[in-house]
Amino acid sequence: MKGNALTRSIQLGVKSLLLHKLRSLLTSLGVLFGVSSVIAMLAIGEGASQAAQEQIKQLGSQNVILRSVKPPDNPSSDQESRVLSYGLTHDDYSRVVETFPWVRNAVALRQLQQEVRYQDRQARPRVLATEAGYQTTTGRLLYEGRFLTERDVDSIANVCVLGYEVARSLMPLESPIGKSVKVGAEYFRVVGTLLPRIPIGDDQPAAGAQVTGEVLIPISTGARWFGEMQVKLRAGSREMEEVQLHEIILQVDLPENVERTAAACREMLSRNHQEKDYEVVVPLELLARAEETKRIFNIVLGSIAGISLLVGGIGIMNVMLATVTERTREIGIRRALGAKQRHIVLQFLVETVVLSVGGGLAGIALGLAIPLGVEHFADMETLVEPTAPLLAFGISVSIGLLFGIYPAWRAAKMDPVEALRHE
Repeated sequence: MKGNALTRSIQLGVKSLLLHKLRSLLTSLGVLFGVSSVIAMLAIGEGASQAAQEQIKQLGSQNVILRSVKPPDNPSSDQESRVLSYGLTHDDYSRVVETFPWVRNAVALRQLQQEVRYQDRQARPRVLATEAGYQTTTGRLLYEGRFLTERDVDSIANVCVLGYEVARSLMPLESPIGKSVKVGAEYFRVVGTLLPRIPIGDDQPAAGAQVTGEVLIPISTGARWFGEMQVKLRAGSREMEEVQLHEIILQVDLPENVERTAAACREMLSRNHQEKDYEVVVPLELLARAEETKRIFNIVLGSIAGISLLVGGIGIMNVMLATVTERTREIGIRRALGAKQRHIVLQFLVETVVLSVGGGLAGIALGLAIPLGVEHFADMETLVEPTAPLLAFGISVSIGLLFGIYPAWRAAKMDPVEALRHE
């Protein structure tokens, strides 16, 4: 008998909803948009966070990066030409290598402002003068050919490795291996190309650059042909910058020594530099911050979407209270025919659960479609975690039950005699 009563209550609830199709549809829209917004917002936030974390991981989770930072310009200087010397030095590099035993690899790097040409094509990528250990320390992958070697550095060879983007820009229809490209006024033989990577921070192309990516040459060759002085022409003045090293990348032996290395580098640099013309970047710290930001971001987005679901639940409750008033006489007739309070409660709870479940299922479908649209039209990475649809659907069902209890209880508590008198 209990099974029959439950089945009949479900049938009555569904039939009541079908009698007012438009009202039922509009009522479930609040839950639909709430569920879809939960899934879509979490997917977009997760995708953005994932992309940021991948960028940071490409820097190396066991790396510490020291960078030269140009001090702010002095507006009182009215010299037509001046030499600005700042940043990391070869002495800094030697101190790091000789002092810190937990540094497994250290790579020096200089950035040169030079144009790169091949036949009638030209580009202005980053030209990096570096050492043979750059590839191992940074984890860059070769596309073809080989990377720079110790022999190239020792012999001051005119060889270079092209980033994938530069190779495609200069030689789109042929392999660059063995070809000669002109870097500044000198010719370099291409010995390898690197796979592309996501641009990270300062890897963005400079103003006027035609292509992203980089060209890598031996650091000894860079010092021989381009020196340590770079001339920048400005309106009415000529500024010369002297930077021995733009970057030093340290690979630490163990993850637990990363923070110690960073702290030691900050202390060493502060003692040997009169002004703060450097910065210490710790990808491990950036990764921890990115994960914390992701957590906060998900909480904020989830709260906003949760409010949408709450509004949908209030809408369901409002409609069900109005429905109880409309169907007062029907409730009185059912009570007079022997229906108990639990039957009335069950009937109205069935209606609210059907509304919330229907809206939740449609919301899941819409919530999964929105990230696909964002990826297609906005070219932005999204990531739908398997728990997001389950979480959103569970919340929608819970809201249906929560906001349906009071209307159902109010309907069940009606006096049958008063309900029958209701017009």
